Amino acid sequence: MGAVIAEIVAPALGIALSPFPLVPAILLLLSARARQNSSAFVVGWTVGVAGAAVLFTLLTSVVEIAGEPPAWVSWGRIGLGGLLVLLGAGLWRRRRRRGAKADPAWIRALETATWPRALRLGLLLSAANPKILALIAAGGVAIGSARPTAAGRAGSLALFTLIASAGVALPPLLRLLAGERILPPLGRAMDWLKVHSAAVVAIVIGLIGIMLVAKGAGGL
Repeated sequence: MGAVIAEIVAPALGIALSPFPLVPAILLLLSARARQNSSAFVVGWTVGVAGAAVLFTLLTSVVEIAGEPPAWVSWGRIGLGGLLVLLGAGLWRRRRRRGAKADPAWIRALETATWPRALRLGLLLSAANPKILALIAAGGVAIGSARPTAAGRAGSLALFTLIASAGVALPPLLRLLAGERILPPLGRAMDWLKVHSAAVVAIVIGLIGIMLVAKGAGGL
C-alpha cells in the first residue's frame, strides 16, 4: 500500500499544481454568483478526476494477471512518461508566444457564468484535457497494477482524487476563510499564471514524465 501511495503522489501533485484549471477557479470567484459557481467547478473537476482515475484503474486491473506485473505495465509507464516529456518540451518551446496571447473567449465568459456551466467546465477541464488525462492515467495504472485489496484500492483512488483536486479547491477555500480581502492577491496570482502557466506546466509534467520513464525502465 505504501508503495502505491508513493507512486500516485507525484502525478496527483502534478495535477494539483497545474495552472491551467487555477485561472478559471480564480475567475469564478469574481463572477456574479461566486460561491455557487466556484463550488460547482470544484465538484465538476473532482468528479471528472475521480471518474477518469477509476476508469484507468479498472482497465489496468481487468487485464492484470497473477504473479508479477506483466511487461506491458512497464512499457505503459514508459509510454506515458515519454508522452509527458514530449508535451512538456512542446509547452516549453511555445511558452513565450503563449504568454503574449489574449484570453480565450471561454475565459472571458466566466464572469457571467452560471453554476451548470461551471460544473460542465470542471468536468471538461479534468476529464477531457490531454495533459491532465495523461497524469490521471499514470495514477490509475499505478493503482490498478499494484493489486491492493478493494478497500486499499478505494483508499488510493480517494487519496489521488483529494490531492489532485486540492489546487482548484484552494481559491474558494481562501475566499471562504479570508473574505473579499483575498481577491486582490488571487487576482495577482492569476495574472502571473496567465503569463507563466506554460513554463510551470512544462516543468511539472516533464519531471513527472522522466520519473515514469525511470519507473517503467526499472520494471523491465
